[in-house]
Amino acid sequence: MNKERVEQLIAALDRGELRVAEPDGEGWRVNPEAQEAILAYFRLREMEPQEIGPFEYHDKIPLKHDYAKLGVRVVPPGVARYGAYLSPGVVMMPSYVNIGAWVGPRTMVDTWTTVGSGAQIGADVHLAGGVGIGGVLEPPGSQPVIVEDGAFVGSRCILTEGVRVGAGAVLGPNVSLTRTVPIIDVTQREAVEHRGQVPPRAIVVPGTRPRDFPAGTYQLACALIIGWRSESTDLRVSLNDALREHGIS
Repeated sequence: MNKERVEQLIAALDRGELRVAEPDGEGWRVNPEAQEAILAYFRLREMEPQEIGPFEYHDKIPLKHDYAKLGVRVVPPGVARYGAYLSPGVVMMPSYVNIGAWVGPRTMVDTWTTVGSGAQIGADVHLAGGVGIGGVLEPPGSQPVIVEDGAFVGSRCILTEGVRVGAGAVLGPNVSLTRTVPIIDVTQREAVEHRGQVPPRAIVVPGTRPRDFPAGTYQLACALIIGWRSESTDLRVSLNDALREHGIS
């Protein structure tokens, strides 16, 4: 991929005209060329100093600017890199959004939250304080982390390895998910296990389950679906309200 093509693709990502991944019916379609362009952009760029007010940086990637024109609120020292797209109405508290990420309208990126490379965050999402959204760029074609519209991700949650959180889901504090961590629906008489994907409108909390090893039985982390948001629930319901309804908060 030549330099001109790389620059064109990164500029399109920055404007929101191109995405690393897009909804495609009930699934998502990944754009490997966009991921390859981001990787190539890192190789093409040289380190250079950047001064912004009292802050000094030394990096390869420029920062976004013109937030007022974009209709985005950014609280110092919130940082988004060039090549990330922030939709109108996004609020960034002191947080970080990496290149290739796409953040939907009216979404809150709360204090000390990080949104990794290529992550796709929907509209009306709340990423609470200290949430860690991992970046996924390689191998090209790999699904990034996806948080769909109206989801609420509680404080200190960690989402990596292309995990997908369904629309309207609620994750309690400290839920940690990879593609292999079991997500177990315990709302019925028999458990149902999911991996890599939180079903839409599920209410999820951290859990553990035993596993036998040569040295003994130990508890491994999992996540538990303990309820479902009803259709009558306002999509802006607080995390505490959702958990309290199911006897957790």
